[in-house]
Amino acid sequence: MLAPISWRVPPRHYGPWEQFVSLLTEGLVARGVDVTLFATADSITRARLAATAPTGYSEDPALDAKVWEGLHIAAVFERAAEFDVIHNSFDFLPLTYSRLVATPVVTTIHGFSSERIVPVFEKYNSGGYYVAISDADRHARLDYAATIHHGIDMRAFEVGAGPRDYLLFFGRIHPDKGTVEAIDVAERAGIPLVIAGIVQDREYFEQEVEPRIDGERVTYIGPVPPERRGELLGGALALLHLVNFDEPFGFSVVEAMACGTPVIATPRGSMPEIVRHGENGFLVDTAGDAVSAVHASAGVDAGAVRASVERRFDAERMVDDYLALYHRVVELHRVRA
Repeated sequence: MLAPISWRVPPRHYGPWEQFVSLLTEGLVARGVDVTLFATADSITRARLAATAPTGYSEDPALDAKVWEGLHIAAVFERAAEFDVIHNSFDFLPLTYSRLVATPVVTTIHGFSSERIVPVFEKYNSGGYYVAISDADRHARLDYAATIHHGIDMRAFEVGAGPRDYLLFFGRIHPDKGTVEAIDVAERAGIPLVIAGIVQDREYFEQEVEPRIDGERVTYIGPVPPERRGELLGGALALLHLVNFDEPFGFSVVEAMACGTPVIATPRGSMPEIVRHGENGFLVDTAGDAVSAVHASAGVDAGAVRASVERRFDAERMVDDYLALYHRVVELHRVRA
């Protein structure tokens, strides 16, 4: 299992790719699968841990990302003969090693940061085994072995019993994620907004978000560790996910629903695959629609919201899907060989 090394596995706060790796790795180990996890040295796992980088380069600015990424990826492929499958959750760079080894490489594509990276996926398309994390995120020029939605540990979340007297923005603070749009909607709805997450775009935060933070109507609490996530999500009236890009998946959306909290989302990317309008949230096209959805959220049954994702997005279902895929890939790769 090849993890990214931006953050440790599992992440301390932000790190959706590392979160995915942790959930899948621990689920496979629990099923008796022999897993070697290539991740940072401070990662926590029941699998065999193989590490080069001491910690995530996003956590230690002294680390040169390219140097440690090169060492990290090479470590996996130098040991390729030991494994039945290499599962690449690192993005496109490991694909450049894939034709140098006989071991099949399954690649979970966590979205496309830019069209500029697509040529790498295209080059290795014929011999690779690509997994999309939503149907919406499938690229028209690539072939896929499967679409497998992420899962979460449903046991870590329960329906909130809080007052549900605030709205929540939960995610990286970046124009793509619609932080300012969430502030606008909360202001128009007359309900306080809590903002949680890392600042990914410092200029956007300082110029457009920070001036509107007053500690009352708009509060910023920074990154939230896993142990606090359920309480925060479960206490909100609704999660505002008014994204300005095609969302590949959206962990926070599913986590909110697992806490019984409806999600108000722009219908871009994977959102129509996750949000069932009127049942576990609302898909909205305008700010006015979002304000109406905020007021309608009070009438949504929290138990029904939880039930809508309990099986579809449980980590155990995700593990089942990947195990089935690994078996198919091993057989298909043998036939190809």
